[in-house]
Amino acid sequence: MRVLVKGAGVAGLTVAHELHVRGADVTVLDPCLKFDHAASWLAGGMLAPWCERESADEAVLRRGLDAADRWDAILPGEVARNGTLVVAPPRDHGELKRFAGRTSGYRLIEESEIAALEPVLAGRFRQGLFFPQEAHLDPRRALRRLQEKLLARGVAFAAMDVSEDDFSEIVDCTGAARIGHTPDLRGVRGEMLYLRTEEVALARPIRLLHPRIPVYIVPRGSGHFMVGATMIETEFDGPITARSLMELLNAAYALHPAFADAAVIETGAGIRPAFPDNLPRVTREGNVVVTNGFYRHGFLLAPAIAAETADLVLSEQSRQRSPRCA
Repeated sequence: MRVLVKGAGVAGLTVAHELHVRGADVTVLDPCLKFDHAASWLAGGMLAPWCERESADEAVLRRGLDAADRWDAILPGEVARNGTLVVAPPRDHGELKRFAGRTSGYRLIEESEIAALEPVLAGRFRQGLFFPQEAHLDPRRALRRLQEKLLARGVAFAAMDVSEDDFSEIVDCTGAARIGHTPDLRGVRGEMLYLRTEEVALARPIRLLHPRIPVYIVPRGSGHFMVGATMIETEFDGPITARSLMELLNAAYALHPAFADAAVIETGAGIRPAFPDNLPRVTREGNVVVTNGFYRHGFLLAPAIAAETADLVLSEQSRQRSPRCA
């Protein structure tokens, strides 16, 4: 069976991988195969189903529980299983209690254990929540490595000039490009930045709680940190705004003052596709299977949703080939 997968973000690549593993002949179509225009390129890469439950449906926790294991199977060695640390300034201690009340899978830790986990944060926070089973990966390394793996295994990549008539199935994973075409799909703007400093060392993602703009800071190695991300109900896809830049920088400074002297090496803004319930959907629209609506859970949910997509594609093909009963 020949399958055309449209879109080379995290959704498209994991769908292509899942279909290839199950025996399909897969071609991935995307006009920009360097990823830098994909929302996935700006992602945090946190495999944090328990933390995400603070603002997400139970289905996100259920589908994301084995995300780290699934990514380990896809790309061995890319997943860092160091957990997630959630902290809040003393004036926002109520936010820590609220977060704890809406999540599970954590233990409440005191100042000494915070210092043991992250020495650079010694003396900065009195309490925190540690989610030991959570993990993270570098989205950019993961996208590149997964593309390389697929190429090595015979999956074709094309930027244009592909005839859809040559394929028995088409899977659309084009994300925000389907806004206006798929009913109820909307865009949620996310903004982020990259900082570089040798004065801060972190082993795991840190979530800093704030009543207005909670943020996360994710270590990328070699003194690089990703700081994100805003969630703005708009489909404006221009550069990061001054307000968001200031808020993200202020949050980094609140975590550790050394970030004040960090170099801002990159800023970015992208549109996350989302449905009203903020959950991804796998549906059939005519002769096309559409996988979309990952909202802020792309890397967390992509492997599980890829499996659901492959189930639908292959079950449909099996049904079409089965002899009809008289």
